[in-house]
Amino acid sequence: MVERVLELRVHGVSNTPPQQILGLQPEPGGAGAQPWLVAGGEVTGFYRSTAARPDEPIAVEAYSWGQLTSGARTARDVERALWTVLLPFTLANVALYARPGIPADPDRERWGSRSGLTAWLIRLFCLSLTVTLVVTVTGIGVDLVGWQCVDRSCLGQLPGPWEFLADGWWGQGTRALAVGLLLPLALLVLLGLITWRTYQYEAEMPAEPRTRPAAPETEAEPPANPLQDPTFWCGEGQLRRAGLLHLCTGAAVAAAVPLAAVIRMDPPRHARAVVAWPTAAVLGAVLVIAVVAVGRPYLTRRGGDTPLGPWSFAVALLTGLGLVGTFLLLLLPDGPAGRPLTDLRPPAGCARDATLPGCRADRSLPGYDGAVAWFATYQVLLLIAIGAVARSGRRGLVPPVLAGTLLPPAVIWLHPGLPGLPPAPPGLATWMVAVPAIAVAGTGLLLHPVPTDGEQQPLGPRTGIVWGRRGPALIAGFGWLMAISYCAGLFSWVTDRLDKATGPNGLPPVRQPEPVLWAGLGFVVALLALGCTALRAGMLFHNLRRQEYARLTRPGTGLSAHDLRRCRDVARFRALHQLVGDHGVRLIGCYATAVAVLVTLTCAAALSRDRPALEPVAGWWGVLDRVADVGDSMLAWLPVVIAGVGLLVYRNDTVRRTVGVFWDVGTFWPRAAHPLAPPSYAERAVPELQTRVAGLLGLPPNDPRRMDGVILSGHSQGAVICAAMLFQLPPRWRRHTWFFSYGCQLTRLYGRVFPAYFGPERLRALATALTPPAGYVAWTNFWRDTDPLGWPVDAGERDVPVADPEALHPSGGEVADPPIRNHSGYPEALEFRRERAVVARLLRRAVPSPRQRVG
Repeated sequence: MVERVLELRVHGVSNTPPQQILGLQPEPGGAGAQPWLVAGGEVTGFYRSTAARPDEPIAVEAYSWGQLTSGARTARDVERALWTVLLPFTLANVALYARPGIPADPDRERWGSRSGLTAWLIRLFCLSLTVTLVVTVTGIGVDLVGWQCVDRSCLGQLPGPWEFLADGWWGQGTRALAVGLLLPLALLVLLGLITWRTYQYEAEMPAEPRTRPAAPETEAEPPANPLQDPTFWCGEGQLRRAGLLHLCTGAAVAAAVPLAAVIRMDPPRHARAVVAWPTAAVLGAVLVIAVVAVGRPYLTRRGGDTPLGPWSFAVALLTGLGLVGTFLLLLLPDGPAGRPLTDLRPPAGCARDATLPGCRADRSLPGYDGAVAWFATYQVLLLIAIGAVARSGRRGLVPPVLAGTLLPPAVIWLHPGLPGLPPAPPGLATWMVAVPAIAVAGTGLLLHPVPTDGEQQPLGPRTGIVWGRRGPALIAGFGWLMAISYCAGLFSWVTDRLDKATGPNGLPPVRQPEPVLWAGLGFVVALLALGCTALRAGMLFHNLRRQEYARLTRPGTGLSAHDLRRCRDVARFRALHQLVGDHGVRLIGCYATAVAVLVTLTCAAALSRDRPALEPVAGWWGVLDRVADVGDSMLAWLPVVIAGVGLLVYRNDTVRRTVGVFWDVGTFWPRAAHPLAPPSYAERAVPELQTRVAGLLGLPPNDPRRMDGVILSGHSQGAVICAAMLFQLPPRWRRHTWFFSYGCQLTRLYGRVFPAYFGPERLRALATALTPPAGYVAWTNFWRDTDPLGWPVDAGERDVPVADPEALHPSGGEVADPPIRNHSGYPEALEFRRERAVVARLLRRAVPSPRQRVG
């Protein structure tokens, strides 16, 4: 029987169609070979050419997984575009995998270790991001609508019959707050339903073929990479537990906002106290349990379809009791403490006549603005703690904890004063205390790093760990910035909608929280900093292109005018290759540093409780007010813009290749930190690919579908999927595979950002795993110096440079210039075809000979 080898091609982020992956060319009249689905389904499938013969020594097969993330130009594209609104959750989830020092065996990770403590802080931060969204929607429903919107004209701006909240039984006391509280709870129900639907989005596939006996015990190998964990790609049980915890925490925080305001305005007595204090205790218990649970193995260990467990049901029960108590307290009449709560709300009629008493006072929900400012500030301190611990271990936790402990007493000393201490000096403002406090916390990011084994020797230039091991904080920080921007934009949009009821002589009926105004101002400055970063990138690109052009056109080459034009094109792509590989990470770090300073100043301004301007004024406050208004208007459109870009990612190939790479990097990782993030496509792609390879190699010898060897051919993101699958593949099947990677980012991107999975030692472990007893490494990597997303790996594999373009002018009877393929077309290259022929011959041999160099 003819020995056969299968080349299994896995495409990258551009979702290359199967016919293009297989190299099928259209013929006149639409005839010719077509892709044929041999396994899988419409979403993910394995395709071969209809012209392929069963006796071909090398069969070519394409694995199409792109519809998991891009896809079919259908209604699902809109659904996936809406997933981009959850991008903050995605970035926070990715931060968990950027931790350095994760042990190869997850069972060896301890809570007090550097990676274990960082993981707990990241999961705590992810929980705070859920709370950020809930606090925002609660502020809209409870503060803007339930508390400040007292006129029928204001409530009439909302879709639906909400005017009943302005008078009658619902307009008395805090009953309108109970209606406003339904808005965040409805959002949580919606998130819960969406998340519940996506728990099984990643289909858990069997990876062991049933035609072969179980592997002997002697074949078990010690783990060398966390990707070898058998539960890595199947975490439905962990998702259910974490999802329930996030939803219950969000519901508890939503109920705590009106509950705290009522207790502050009208300290409960008698029957109201019987309801208020137990409710506060129950809600507090939910928060304490959540903070502790996110660091426990019960929640964080990924274990298939493990049930929720008694703790999850206990948290759900406590949350339900807290909600019942909160609604009961809000619907009860005012207590006997004194002034009716209705008198503390903004007076009616200010939208028509601004001269009414009390119209010019700030009548927002008591305590809400300050709570938002403090919450955002402590999120910043938490981000600093994440970066400090990831860099320096437990000692990095000291500065942010110290700053977070001393900041509240310092602020209290400035305003009411502390007993036993002299009053604060006159003229000393809150920001003068907050800025140094956050700066002290930031010193934890400057402590000496604590490297672990395997992190000191990078593979080559530009392969060290990025951002001084502060990667988790930087990635999570960008997620936080997007979450704050979304929330501030949502506040601004709702405020503008409600303020349309303002008459010619009136004042806006509602006022957004003070931190939102500062967020708009900070957003404008952040955009200016981003423009400066882009300008710097453009200057670097110009210099690199000029250097490459001078290298290609050095004197004495005798190039024609046509060749010089071609050299300019080649120089442009080579410059882009160097810009992304050598300078991209550094530019992101510089921008993150500028944003960190801006965030510190913004948090300090928000804590100072000063507004840019309550009313139109002149001078610097007027300028700040106008800039803040512009920033708020831009923030209001930001979610729409992001969703629109997300839709273009799925419908436009150019946008897909530029923006889609970041989306696919984010959704590659399982949802182990934030359960409400978009689902991971790799939790379906990796097990399917593993099942296909093991199944074909494990067929009986007389089966015509059986393969004697598999060349696993991964392009770009497909190379990352293949590498992850190879770590999961049993050794007896791995001996019959050869890994082709091309246009891949295993070293310059994944290895630097995710060192615990694709760092120096982890990639060497992959090369070792692909080394059979014959002694050669069954891994070939192809790269081009014109490919902005493909570089050498240098992990012990064979790196083959591919010429691009093949020539500067037409040859062989062709009239068109050879194309500059940059990131595409690797299988058509001469170097690729030559290497594949040699590898196929090696895989067909019963006893492989030592590897010979090619070319």
